[in-house]
Amino acid sequence: MAVAILLVGGFGTRLMPLTKNTPKPMLTVAGIPVTEHQIAMAKAAGITEIVLATSYLSEVFIPYFGDGSKWGMKIKYAVEKEPLGTGGGIRNAAQLLDSDQSVVILNGDVLSSHNLAEQIRQHESHDADVTLHLTQVEDARAFGCVPTDSNGRVTAFLEKMENPVTNQINAGCYVFNPRVITAIPLDTVVSVERETFPHLVASGAKVFGYVEKAYWLDIGTPRALLKASIDIVKRSGEFLAMPGAGIDPTAVITGGSCIGSNSSVGAGAVIDGSIIEAGCVIGPNAKISDSFVATGTEIKNNVKITSSFATNNEILPIP
Repeated sequence: MAVAILLVGGFGTRLMPLTKNTPKPMLTVAGIPVTEHQIAMAKAAGITEIVLATSYLSEVFIPYFGDGSKWGMKIKYAVEKEPLGTGGGIRNAAQLLDSDQSVVILNGDVLSSHNLAEQIRQHESHDADVTLHLTQVEDARAFGCVPTDSNGRVTAFLEKMENPVTNQINAGCYVFNPRVITAIPLDTVVSVERETFPHLVASGAKVFGYVEKAYWLDIGTPRALLKASIDIVKRSGEFLAMPGAGIDPTAVITGGSCIGSNSSVGAGAVIDGSIIEAGCVIGPNAKISDSFVATGTEIKNNVKITSSFATNNEILPIP
């Protein structure tokens, strides 16, 4: 059995303006907060205890997730007073866990459908120090590369390069032996990607890669978040309406759009490739495409919104 830490402590800078008033964990993907997707992934892998490593606006989402009983999980919270980096955040959060079990690290900026249970199994069968999920991309020039040998051991962590030696990249989900975590200094800013992992490889530690090219997406930008929601919705239809949503029969909703709970869509409205969060009112004949409409926003009749983030106070373009 394993336990987990979910890193959700960042400011969500890349997701601005979506995170202007909403913490990243509460942004919705296919109708539910992104963090809820990650908790469900951990649960599916047999994990029943998870620590959310938090800082920015944690008081907003802690009440939503509570003690985790709604999901059959035990959820704890490690709130950082100052950002500690990935390594420092992991070390801080691990104090709340049983140190004898494998520790899965999930990244709040990533949605993945890879076989986490198999990653854990391989990690434990190797008695590895760390096992990283690696995915393969067509063009690795925008990423750091992680080559492995014939036995699956990681041989290097390489920075971005014009001619990558492999198309394998770090997919942001790790399984740690707890002995590695306890070696990270407390209350210190540490990056596992830039410091801990390269040091382990250089010292001959058992660092393995679990390679699986399942669905994987870095959702750290507004457009990526929209894409993730659209991808999930399109698995079952052209749009998704959450419980309590009211949609006029003459409205046209396409492109993997999601209509949040208790939102209403007026006559003749057209919504394409967009996220409409909970409690929104979309007026008659409004046209919304490639956009994100924040919780409780009212869009007036005949308004046109394209590639924007909309609230009751402003409509801002998204990059």
